[in-house]
This record gives sequence, C-alpha cells and structure tokens, in this order.
Amino acid sequence: MKIKKFLLNNSSEIIVFLIGIAFGTFLMFSSFSSGEGIIMISSKAWSDFASHIPLIRSFSLGSNFPPEYPLFPGEPIKYHFIFYYIVGLLEKIGLPIGLALNIPSAIGFIFLVLIIYYFSKQVFKSKSVGLLSVVFFLFNSSLSFIYYFRQNPLSTQSILQIPNTTNFQSFAPYGQGIISAFWNLNIYTNQRHLAVSFALSFIIIYLAIKPILGEKTLSARWYFILGIVLGLSFFIHTAVFLMSSVVLLSLAVLFSKIRKGVLVLLILAAIIAFPQYLYLTGSDGYSPNLVLGYLLANDLTFQKFIEFWIYNLGLSLILIPFGFIFATKFQRKILLAFFSLFIIGNTIQFSPEIAANHKFFNYFIVIGNMFSAFALLVLWNKKHFFKPIVIMLFLFMVFGGIIDFFPIYNDHKISIDDYKKNPDANWILTNTPSNSIFLNSTYLYNPASLSGRKIFMGWPYFAWSQGYDTDARGKVMKDMLSAKSKSVACDLLKRYKIDFVEIRIQNPPDPNIPNISLLYENEFIKSYENKNKNYSIYNVVTNCLP
Repeated sequence: MKIKKFLLNNSSEIIVFLIGIAFGTFLMFSSFSSGEGIIMISSKAWSDFASHIPLIRSFSLGSNFPPEYPLFPGEPIKYHFIFYYIVGLLEKIGLPIGLALNIPSAIGFIFLVLIIYYFSKQVFKSKSVGLLSVVFFLFNSSLSFIYYFRQNPLSTQSILQIPNTTNFQSFAPYGQGIISAFWNLNIYTNQRHLAVSFALSFIIIYLAIKPILGEKTLSARWYFILGIVLGLSFFIHTAVFLMSSVVLLSLAVLFSKIRKGVLVLLILAAIIAFPQYLYLTGSDGYSPNLVLGYLLANDLTFQKFIEFWIYNLGLSLILIPFGFIFATKFQRKILLAFFSLFIIGNTIQFSPEIAANHKFFNYFIVIGNMFSAFALLVLWNKKHFFKPIVIMLFLFMVFGGIIDFFPIYNDHKISIDDYKKNPDANWILTNTPSNSIFLNSTYLYNPASLSGRKIFMGWPYFAWSQGYDTDARGKVMKDMLSAKSKSVACDLLKRYKIDFVEIRIQNPPDPNIPNISLLYENEFIKSYENKNKNYSIYNVVTNCLP
C-alpha cells in the first residue's frame, strides 16, 4: 500500500523522470556510439564531433596540460573544456569513448528535464505547468510546419508522412528558411556540454531563489557554496556562466529578500571565474560588440526582425505575454529577469560568430515555455468552451517540434575506423610521444587527432569561431607544406615546434589544403608509409638535424 500511495502521489515526477531517461538516452546514444574499433556518428552531428573527438582524445590518449586546443596548438585554449576533459578521463580509465561521452551527456539531459519540471512546478505551484513545460522544451514552438506543408500540401498523406521526415524544414543560417537551426533537439546531441551546463545553472538559480518560493530561507553558507559551484562552472560553459550571473543579478535587484545572499554568491563566483576568464581569453580574446538583430545583423529591418521571431517562437510569442498578464507580481519578476537574456542575445555579439548567441535564446525559452504552459492552464480552467481552444493551441505549440524531431530520429550514421582499426592512427598512437604536434595535410578526423595528438591547424572554422587567428596560421601552414627547399621547410617546422609531418596525397587534391611540395617525398626520410592511402609520416628531428 505504501508503494502504491507513493506512486500515486509522485506520478507526475515519475513520468517526468521516465521522459528524461527516454529522451536523454535516445538522443545521446542514437547520435554517437563506438565499438569494435569503429566510431559511429549521426550525419547531423558529423561536423561538430570533428571538433569534439580531437579534444576528448587529447586528454584520454594524448598529453594536453596545460590545455591547448588540439586543432590549434601553441596557444592557451579558448574553449570551455571541462566537460570534454571529464569524458577524456572516463575513456582513459577504461570506458569506450561512446559510453564515456554518452553517459554524462544523458545524465545532463535528464537533470535538465527534471529541473525544468521542478522549477516551473515551484514557481507556479502546479504540476500541470511543470509537465507542460517539459513537453514544450522537448518540442519547440516554431512554425517549421509551415515549411513542411509548403513542400507537402496539406492532406492525409502528407500528415502520415511526417514520421518519415529526414531533413529539418528550416535550418538558418546554414540552410533554407529563417527558423534557426538551434531550436531543434540536435543542439543537445551536437553540443554535449550544453544540457549539463543548463541543468547546473537552473539548479543554482532554483536553490538561490528558494526563499522567495515560499520555502525555507537559505543560510549564508548555502549562498557561499552556490557561489563556488557557479564560479567553477566557468570552464564548463562560459556563456552559461554569464547568463546565470545576469539572471541572478536581475533577481537580486527585483527581490530584496534574496539580495544580500545572491550578491555574496555572485562576488564569490566572479573571484573564482576571473582567473579562468584570463586563461581562456588571454591578451587577444574577442571583445564583445554591439550587434543588433542576431542572425539578421547584416540585413536588419524592423519587419524582418518581427517576421524572424514570429517564425521562430510561433505561438510562444503570444502565449508568453498572456502568461505574463495572468501571472502574479512575483512570477512576472521571474520572467523579467530571464527576458534580459533575450535582449542581450539580440544586441551583443560575444564571439566571432553571431550564431553562437543561440544559447541566450535556448536558455530564455526554457523559462518562456513555463509561462506559455501557465497561460494554457489558466485558459483551460476558465470556461468549458475554452478547452477545445486550449487543445488546438497546445497542438500548434508542439507541431513544429514534432516535425523537427523526426529528422533526428531517422538520421543515419557515418562510420569511421578508430585507432584500433585505422593503421595510420594506430602507428601514431604507438610510435609518437603523446604531446606531439603534427603538421597535417587533412582536416576532419585526422589520424593524429584520433590518436590524441595535436595537429597544426584543424578545419579553420572551428578555431576561427573560438577567436584564433586562422588566416595567419593558414599562411604559415601553406609555407610549410609548399616549401621549395629542405632548409626553408626545416626552419619553419622547428620554429613552429612541429614534431611530425604527415602527408596524404589526395586525388583530386583537396582545394582547402595548400599545394603539397614534392620536397617531402624526394628529400625527407619516411618514418611510416601507407601506400594504399598515399599517406606518409616524417619525423622532424630525424630529417632536420642541425
């Protein structure tokens, strides 16, 4: 009887927990796996993992401390690396890379789902709002279904074909349409540290505002602990640290009851985070700029701005304001504190790529969804004739997200041979020092990267988006690969601390790789050769003796 009573009293919590497990495990394990010397990556995560795997492997198979970006060595890392450092440690102690990455990724997503439920339930004192908030988080409210029905005119057949969808209907700024690529759940499969950092942030904020939620007042000790945790989270995700700080500061201004405790929390977090900030930014870090309109910055008009957010937010653009109107003064202050992030995301650029501001909107909409859920619940409880309207509004809220879910569900995987089956990567792992730097002649999933070694410059977009000077390094890379004399080549290789040169002659040549001089083939001694792939490795010390 006690078990039955417990299940009845906590049925909503159990449902949310099961939802979190189902989505967390499916999203993470279906998009990435490993086994028998093969790594399997979903096609929609292929490009992102070409950056993540070298970072993980630099910790698990390589030597990367103090941390450098393994696709741009020689400078301190500019990327929040702790999550991938933990994954690397898990692989280092014996877990396959698939489990080492997927387990913490799934746990982070599960905790995010749980804190969304508890946060919204406590703010609105309603389990129904909590459940709806989780559903709205999983299925975005965008109008992507409009794009779907433009290509597939509305009919019974087109509706039945939705589960077979393989492509996102809109994928701005990288594809067609104006709906952002970052509303889809693939943002959590591709950026594995995002769910973890969001979950931790919401937990910190939830605990910090417990006194204004009608719960027990926190002691100064608790705010001290939360400040330490928030400060240490800087290396997990710098943008989420910033967003958490902005929200907490806004809440401190709006609620005098928690003001002193939150200010102590923020001061301590800032003290702990500041050295981390200096390490990541160095002397040439990217300086924030005033840039209006997010993805529309280069062609911004008032009409296009409104159209963009109508398509991206869908009914949330209406329901969030209605939720705000129906809410109490206390609840409105909560939304105002988080709405500051929506404003910041539309006005300030924090990195070389404006698209990176998506995190501000992903974060804000979690809270926005709670007010949409509350608005629907208020309408549901008003009059009986509102119930059919609420059902229709609910369906329109999740319809775009449902359509956007199936391209992830139906995605296919691409396999790559890991170091156990890749002879080139295996030789590198076995025969080169763990801190070696390779001058590379290929970019994505380079054998040296799979083996935890650093390559002189990986795919330029990755390093550029983090603030590195890829143009300057690209010129140096060209000079080294296309050197006309051995003395010039050796001088450059030693100057830039290159340990090995790997040459792969591709036919046709990769237009993104500088022309490779025959100098290496004719005048350098090979340490390793794979004739089947036209692939060779040259030891700089052996070939460039004084």
